Amino acid sequence: MERDESRMTLVEHLTELRDRAIKVVIAVVLGMIVSFALYPQIFDFLLAPYKQIAEQTNTVGDGKLLILDPLEGFGVRMRLAAYGGIALAMPVILWQIWQFVTPGLYPHEKRYAVPFVISAIVLFLLGAGLAYYTLPRALEFLVQIGGDELVTAFAPGKYFTLITYMMLAFGIGFEFPILLIFLQLAGIVSVQALRSARRYAIVGICILVAVITPSGDPISMLMLSVPMVIFYEASILAGRFIERRRAADEAA
Repeated sequence: MERDESRMTLVEHLTELRDRAIKVVIAVVLGMIVSFALYPQIFDFLLAPYKQIAEQTNTVGDGKLLILDPLEGFGVRMRLAAYGGIALAMPVILWQIWQFVTPGLYPHEKRYAVPFVISAIVLFLLGAGLAYYTLPRALEFLVQIGGDELVTAFAPGKYFTLITYMMLAFGIGFEFPILLIFLQLAGIVSVQALRSARRYAIVGICILVAVITPSGDPISMLMLSVPMVIFYEASILAGRFIERRRAADEAA
């Protein structure tokens, strides 16, 4: 007999959460191993935005990074392996999250599992790609804002932390519509509530972007704020479709 997940006890929920967390950890570890092996390619990929502005700004070393700590090279490789492991494990992470929360949805809403995971992955990649595209302009702004008398030489630890946090922040920001649609599916938020809170939401988005954007430059904040506002409006349209579909199913 199939387990009735709607009547699971607290212990059963905690056991399921533990099992799914273990699967996520295993996926991240496997992703880290792959990323560790592909470190040279990942390094060159992430260094490309800095090299792009090195010829146009007052930088040292023709786009190479400066190490002052003998242990920093190993630390950078491990850090990039961790970031890469999380990125490669993202499909598994999203799938496990969805599988954990689906028992609280209607049967017809559980059909959104595959579209949810695919949409979340695509949006995350689009957000990370936009951050990567924006980074050269953000770096150029940050380098030039201090004046021509300053010479730039980035340390690898701080540089890779900046670019990975930027890509992570943009990727998470692009998950915004998925979150709003899920809240509407779960009945926590309604379309009318989203409409009423539109002005406050726009202000909140701008504040949130200013907080999660590690560089703090106006270019990056603008490039993330505008899509999130568009996503907010798109989630309202999606919510109208969800409400109509739910009303039709209940009437039937």
